[in-house]
Amino acid sequence: MKVSEAVARRMSVRAFKPDPVPGEMVREILDAAKAAPSGGNLQPWRVYALAGEPLARFKAMIAESRMEPTEYEVYPENLWDPFRTRRYQCGEDLYASIGIARDNKPGRLQQLAKNTDLFGAPVALFFCLDRKLGYPQWADLGMFMQTVMLLATERGLDTCAQEYWARYHEAVARFVDLPADHMLFSGMALGYRDDSHPINNWRTRRDPLDVWCEMRGFD
Repeated sequence: MKVSEAVARRMSVRAFKPDPVPGEMVREILDAAKAAPSGGNLQPWRVYALAGEPLARFKAMIAESRMEPTEYEVYPENLWDPFRTRRYQCGEDLYASIGIARDNKPGRLQQLAKNTDLFGAPVALFFCLDRKLGYPQWADLGMFMQTVMLLATERGLDTCAQEYWARYHEAVARFVDLPADHMLFSGMALGYRDDSHPINNWRTRRDPLDVWCEMRGFD
């Protein structure tokens, strides 16, 4: 598979098959992803991978946990356009794909809560970094996560990055014994997509290049 094909196929999958993912494949993906760039080669990532019985115990623990104040704002307060409109359209298209109307608040909350089950994925990945690191290292961790997602796609797997887990950062930290000087940045569901589920049969809208890119000095 070409990189361009992996980029085109990758999407945030929100319904997975229960089929297990071999541990050796997960190890290969994470090991290959270490080639991702990082400023000064700091390699700021720390990863925890759960599957099988540990993942079952984790889900049981989360089911009895409450949401927590996040350590960072996933989105800026009072989001403005064009970002507000893009986020709104994404949400509307997602819920429309599974027939949940805008005024169906219980239905929307029920769908949101499926994050805690990793949308049925058999593997959970949690990406962490040292608290003292800065925003540039957060960007490095994001590039590492993107590399993981593309390598997973190359192997026929699918993913969903989940900053949702920032709402349960203390519970996750306790479960994985995260050092106190580290923080949870994001989780990720990993597995095989369920192509029969309608939530996986739509794609987010993307603005054309001319909206966000200026090219100067080219022929």
